[in-house]
Amino acid sequence: MLQKVGQIAINAKDVERATAFYRDVLEMRFLFAAPPKMAFFDVGGTWLLIGEASAPEFDHPSSILYFDVADVAATWQVLKDRGVRFREDPHVLHRQEGKELWMASFWDTEGNTLAVRCWK
Repeated sequence: MLQKVGQIAINAKDVERATAFYRDVLEMRFLFAAPPKMAFFDVGGTWLLIGEASAPEFDHPSSILYFDVADVAATWQVLKDRGVRFREDPHVLHRQEGKELWMASFWDTEGNTLAVRCWK
C-alpha cells in the first residue's frame, strides 16, 4: 500500500526563475531538469517537481507546503535577507506539553504559498 509521498508538483509560469528560487534562495538539492520545462529537487527524500501545468485544469497555485527547519526565526531572517517575501513574521501556532509550534509562511516567485515550521 501507500508508504510515503514520493513527489509533489508545484506549478510555475517561469520554470527558470522558479528553479533559481528553489535552488539558490531556498538551497534545495537540485536533481535534474527535464523537457518540457520541468525541474526536480530532493527535499529529504521526497522529490519536488517545479514545472508548467500539463493541462488547463491543473493551472492553479499549489497546496501549501510546510518545511520543517531547526529554527524558524533564523530561517526567516536568512530567507528575508535573500529577498523572500513573507506573508507573516514567525509566530506561535500551537502550544502543548511545554513546547510551541512556530511557523512563518511566504511566497515563491510563482505566487505559491510555502511555510517553514519547527517545535521549540
